[in-house]
Amino acid sequence: MIKFANPTKASKPKTKDSEKMAYAYAALLTLLALCQLFTFDEFLNLLVSFNLPGGEVMANLVGSLIVISEVFALPFLLKIDLSPLMRIVSMVFSWIVPATWLKLAVWLVANGNYGLNFGLLGTLVDLNIGWWAIFFSLAMGIMAIWSSWGLWPIPKNH
Repeated sequence: MIKFANPTKASKPKTKDSEKMAYAYAALLTLLALCQLFTFDEFLNLLVSFNLPGGEVMANLVGSLIVISEVFALPFLLKIDLSPLMRIVSMVFSWIVPATWLKLAVWLVANGNYGLNFGLLGTLVDLNIGWWAIFFSLAMGIMAIWSSWGLWPIPKNH
């Protein structure tokens, strides 16, 4: 048997606060993914309206990456039994989400697109672009870092 493919239990969290942060971040990602998936076609059209470099193809890739990352980050954050490799991959997906949203927020603010819906909650709720989007993305990044530190999947003996 391949040792890296066998599911293992998540390591014990370093602190109760880090475990709570991971659950809060998982709840946030679940909310975002559900809202985006509920209106996925409109969500992709919204991203196309951002005029990203690469046009419609890039917007569709970014939209898909966001939703896939939000969903695949959940197993790590919820401490589900996973193979060691999948636990690391899931943790990395939890980093991709805030990094992608931050890049989008900076792109939109830098280009003065303040009237557009940011798309954080898909097209269900209009959240206009602004500096808050950058700060919110940074806050999600802090949640991802805190969760990763508290639930670090790589044993110390490696």
